[in-house]
Amino acid sequence: MVKLNSVFNVEYGSKLDLNKMLLVDKAGGGVNFVGRSSVHHGVSATVARLFDKEPYPAGSLTVALGGTKLLASFVQLEEFYTAQNVAVLTPLVELTLAQKLYVCLAIRHNRFRYSAFGREANRTLRTLEIPAVADFPAWIGSVSADLDVSKYQASASGSKIVEISTVGWSLYRLDNLFEIKKGLRLTQSKMTDGEIPFVSAIDKNNGIRQKIGAAAKHLGNLITVSYNGSVGEAFYQPTPFFASDDVNVLYPKFKLTENIGLFLCAIIRKEAFRFSYGRKWTAERMRATEILLPSVGGLPDWLWIEEFMSSVPGSAALVPDVIDAQLLSLANA
Repeated sequence: MVKLNSVFNVEYGSKLDLNKMLLVDKAGGGVNFVGRSSVHHGVSATVARLFDKEPYPAGSLTVALGGTKLLASFVQLEEFYTAQNVAVLTPLVELTLAQKLYVCLAIRHNRFRYSAFGREANRTLRTLEIPAVADFPAWIGSVSADLDVSKYQASASGSKIVEISTVGWSLYRLDNLFEIKKGLRLTQSKMTDGEIPFVSAIDKNNGIRQKIGAAAKHLGNLITVSYNGSVGEAFYQPTPFFASDDVNVLYPKFKLTENIGLFLCAIIRKEAFRFSYGRKWTAERMRATEILLPSVGGLPDWLWIEEFMSSVPGSAALVPDVIDAQLLSLANA
């Protein structure tokens, strides 16, 4: 094993704020803007080139140092700027794309050492240990021969990006938007195989741990939020399901659609940093939680949310990255 800074020059990026940048599409000469997202290879938008700051070169790696997607690591195949708390790794030795992707994987596997809004990676990333290049697995060579760079590059910058402004947004208590119900305890010994999704406190697969033979307790078109385990993971549940007692189920007091549900899940997850395994996001605390939403006439602007989500592929993934700083600053005001 070797320290990361023996293979890469590690620096702390452009440190720019997306809300202060001019958004420009690729046709207009836009440059990729890399944030702390774990999707779209970290690219949150394309922005105008700055006359006083050169973008980082293609082929560099980016690593998220804070937020809820710590150590999200990607190879950038186009020049780019970065947001706050994003490190840029420039190779000191010649590496193939496949080798760089392997390093990204190695970096991500250190995520357990850190926590969002707690022990972040800013100070220790340089000395993080990764396998020496000579010890990289032999199969990486065969991967390099088959790797289609054009497909990898398209996925990094091929999505449409739109601007989100939180001007005119307002805070709303969750209990004014939802009736919040606690899930039910069901032990493993009492579970049988079946077709009903069992939603528990995990952070993947839409919260569904397995499918069981018990009757569904919730009819679907609802939102589930973990208050234990992976605290704050929010998912839209389109079909009937059974929720464990580690999960709160949000019943809307308004007309909920899939688009609105996905948007709300992204917003709700932004509040997870306030809670932990020691300070659980119980139903009582969740009822008093406020979230920031677009507003019109003193009410959430559900029409705008629906139109926004319908207009941009993958927009649910963009929501937390584009408005991250504004949400936290306004919610804490």
